[in-house]
Amino acid sequence: MNATVTDQLPVLVIGAGPAGLAAAAHLVERGLEPLVLEAGPVAGAAVREWSHVRLFSTWGEITDQAAEKLLAPTGWVKPDAKTYPTGGDWAEKYLQPLADVLGDKVRFGATVTGVSRSGRDRIVDADRETQPFVVHVAHADGREERLFARAVIDASGTWSTPSPAGASGLPALGEKAAADRVTYRVPDLKDPVVRSRFAGKRTAVIGSGASAFNALTSLADLARAEDGEGTKAVWILRRGISGSTFGGGTADQLPARGALGLAAKAAVDEGHADAVTGFRTEAIERDGDQLVLVAEDGRRLETVDEVIVLTGFRPDLSFLDELRLGLDERLQAPVELAPLIDPNQHSCGTVYPHGVKELSHPEEDVYLVGMKSYGRAPTFLALTGYEQVRSVVASIAGDHESAERVELVLPETGVCGGSGLFDQPDTDNQSDGGGCCAPAPALIQLGTNTQAPSCGS
Repeated sequence: MNATVTDQLPVLVIGAGPAGLAAAAHLVERGLEPLVLEAGPVAGAAVREWSHVRLFSTWGEITDQAAEKLLAPTGWVKPDAKTYPTGGDWAEKYLQPLADVLGDKVRFGATVTGVSRSGRDRIVDADRETQPFVVHVAHADGREERLFARAVIDASGTWSTPSPAGASGLPALGEKAAADRVTYRVPDLKDPVVRSRFAGKRTAVIGSGASAFNALTSLADLARAEDGEGTKAVWILRRGISGSTFGGGTADQLPARGALGLAAKAAVDEGHADAVTGFRTEAIERDGDQLVLVAEDGRRLETVDEVIVLTGFRPDLSFLDELRLGLDERLQAPVELAPLIDPNQHSCGTVYPHGVKELSHPEEDVYLVGMKSYGRAPTFLALTGYEQVRSVVASIAGDHESAERVELVLPETGVCGGSGLFDQPDTDNQSDGGGCCAPAPALIQLGTNTQAPSCGS
């Protein structure tokens, strides 16, 4: 194949989540042919795994403009921009209709197992940049396929690769063997089957972020319920508890986030959760039908029935191993982007919009976008992802002026609006600012909702 033929190939997009489908919409708008490969059976497969969760962002902050234009001729009507959808709403009312209008440009049950340059492994330089990408795909029916592409946009997210319990970043000894009692998701305690698994049980929650707060408040709410007698959480922290452990509380610029931290604090203060600090998990051992957590310093905790591991997510880079990626050694994010999203210095409200410049790699025409572009950094905004794909697609189309131009303006504190512990907002009382800069929705009973990831794919 020569460069002319390569230019006629589709742009391959990995993942039919928010960022991936937005990328496809921008490609169509630019007159380029997208091919979206989604491992799951439907659009937004990862989003649907937290379908019961209400987002922090409003409808006005989670749809892409190019996608809206593509949907408009179908009669699609955008939901009230000031309301807060659940993950299920997002998938059913936006992502699936978008995939439907893209038609055969989206293939489901298609897992990408490898990406390289045709005839060139990662060590070969000769004519590398003129060769198309070759993509190996495993289909749900067992078929294997080889596809060619002019460019690759990886929007596969990080949801499928949660971090383990082990403090070293590796699974704790015995963690895999205890898989039947270990989960890496905030449980949906509205589900009767899930509820019965945790009701009356002693559960260890490992982690110190918003997801851990959600688990603690959910378990505390269960403990307060009639069927929750005996329910107890053991909160495992690798560090100590300080004034910032539970977030900014009522002073937090994101009201829902502040309320979430206060609810987690209440779970501890009321005795529904015991905090164990400075505990770096080394092993998870069986003790009959229960589990024992063992720390690196030899400490052994009392037995627990279940373990919830909420230590973050990480990108799956295994199928990109033959490509020349420039990734930060700590965050596993593009090297130009990493300093802007370092969680030690930034939250979602202090990361400015960015595009192709920060997302480029030594391997031309391959991009990690959406949550995956953030590597191991924990916060991400849908609008930021949409700006990423707009810029990347403009670059692929040769419109470098547009690619380098920032077309997204966020409020000073970012767009991270309410969710979690808040119910549907009273739209009559919402300002036009949206997101974190709008008045908080009405507070409902703590623990009955959980916090969504800002954006997944």
